[in-house]
Amino acid sequence: MSEEKDREQYGVLLYYNYAEIPDLNHLLTFYHSNCSSLNLRGRVRLSSHGVNVTVGGNLSSLESHIAALKAYNSLFHNTDFKLATCHHPINDKVSQECGFTSLSIRIVDELVTLSSHPLLKAPDVSNAGRHLSALDFHSSLHNANNESPESGLVLLDARNLYETRIGKFHVPNVETLDPEVRQYSDLSSWIDDNGDRLKGKNILMYCTGGIRCEMASAYIKSKGAGFENVFQLFGGIQRYLEQFPDGGFFKGKNFVFDHRISVGSSDANVIGTCLICQSSFDDYTSRSRCTYCRMLVLVCHSCQNESTVYVCELCQKQGKAVKSTQLIENGESKTSLSAADFRNFSSDAICLPRLPRGDGDDPRTSRKLRILCLHGFRQNASSFKGRTASLAKKLKKITEFVFIDAPHELPFIYQPPMFEPNVNCASSSLPSSPPPPLENCKKKFAWFVPPNFDGSSGVDWKEADGPFDPLQYQQQTDGYDISLSLLKNVFSQEGPFDGILGFSQGAAMAALISALQEELKGEMDFKFVVLCSGFALRMKAMESGPIKCPSLHIFGNEHGKDRQIANQVSKELASLYDSDCSAIVEHDSGHIIPTRSPYIDEIKDFLSRFL
Repeated sequence: MSEEKDREQYGVLLYYNYAEIPDLNHLLTFYHSNCSSLNLRGRVRLSSHGVNVTVGGNLSSLESHIAALKAYNSLFHNTDFKLATCHHPINDKVSQECGFTSLSIRIVDELVTLSSHPLLKAPDVSNAGRHLSALDFHSSLHNANNESPESGLVLLDARNLYETRIGKFHVPNVETLDPEVRQYSDLSSWIDDNGDRLKGKNILMYCTGGIRCEMASAYIKSKGAGFENVFQLFGGIQRYLEQFPDGGFFKGKNFVFDHRISVGSSDANVIGTCLICQSSFDDYTSRSRCTYCRMLVLVCHSCQNESTVYVCELCQKQGKAVKSTQLIENGESKTSLSAADFRNFSSDAICLPRLPRGDGDDPRTSRKLRILCLHGFRQNASSFKGRTASLAKKLKKITEFVFIDAPHELPFIYQPPMFEPNVNCASSSLPSSPPPPLENCKKKFAWFVPPNFDGSSGVDWKEADGPFDPLQYQQQTDGYDISLSLLKNVFSQEGPFDGILGFSQGAAMAALISALQEELKGEMDFKFVVLCSGFALRMKAMESGPIKCPSLHIFGNEHGKDRQIANQVSKELASLYDSDCSAIVEHDSGHIIPTRSPYIDEIKDFLSRFL
């Protein structure tokens, strides 16, 4: 009986607070101690500018957490804590995706990422739009609805497209702007492109709980004259529905980022539709996703099919049309699909024909992932193919590897043996053995070369200028433009590719491309990168904040005996990526890509996300 009572008293707590945090590490320690002791689950994001938290647990524990925060620091005294009762999360796919089967506490640069690239003028959140209570927000809409459509007021939805497809504000005489973005970091670009629709208007913004409007409204106001009148719904849709249980001007359901998935009003009307049959439907529980961008799509229960391919409306607009042409490649049947752009989410989609497959095949592997492989420094496509033969064999059911040579051909060089002077000998050194004949050597290539590289190829053996520098890879950044041009041509002529795998210097090249993923859209579309024994180049593109491209980092641990790329260097590269979409595999096998368990299983798990 007491167990049932505990389950009935379960709740979810959402809150954020923009404030300067004097001691971030001390706050991190507090959250770890407090949340763990109260058995809370969910996501805690901390930065020097504030906190953003969504956690679940027993109501009494959540109330204790709030009390502890207020006692910890006066910064939390005016925080809007949104506490709601709900059913206990089940350890299923939805709960795992939403992070409600564990506790994740991380320090981040930004609580929410307004732009995936540095903004010319970063917004000051202290200049955010004026807060309107749910009552004032409703009153403003009511008054505008009774005036002419040219009243000068516009509603701006700061959420992602898939959220708006199941619920939004609807006021007949008020213009509502839906940016239809896949992710919040695309919103700043939409604002830049639609300034004429906002300038001179009274802008009323809303989002789920308020935090996205803080940064977005500050960004709009930063544009200066004509953009001063920006207002935001305090507490977001959640507070509005609490004030207006029948929904008020909000129609449908409020999408939430926890195991509840969505929260509705007493109005049972459904505004979402199934992407296949167009019947009324607004349940994302199935976690159906667009094949290209991986955003959630609405698929009703009768239309759900785990082997069906969906194309969301935004991908269709980008020219990723439905195709059912069958290709025969390596003796297997595949569907011809355009290059995939893995940048996040959208909604309403259409369905591709069911892919044929042999008996007993896993439907998730009916189309293999095409991965472009970039070799390391002073290697070539042939040697890298040989080095990865075991990996290719173990992944043959889900991947197809494509290998290419880097564009910079390197001269053949050798290091003569060094000898200590011997007073008993007439000479202080012995003659070295000649290098092997050139006809026995295959050409070697690189993605980056040193500044003094003269472009000469291997026409003859050359003696090294001096001892080999084990850290030479950190100084080589020239030749990038030529390498990028080559890869653009490969994508155009040999693509599409689902991902890029790079080893050592090839990983550095792949990392740089992933950092420029938004800029390269249309020329080089891919879903993920796999970076093996990688390192970060000292280039500006690698310093633009967390890289949002999904990534798998594979490198030797501190005892892994990788004498080429230090463990800490690969760790530093991994730290540049958004931790929410990156994974790390540390192994003990040196300067290689491991293919034994448990490492190969972790590699398969990562790749399987994109099937």
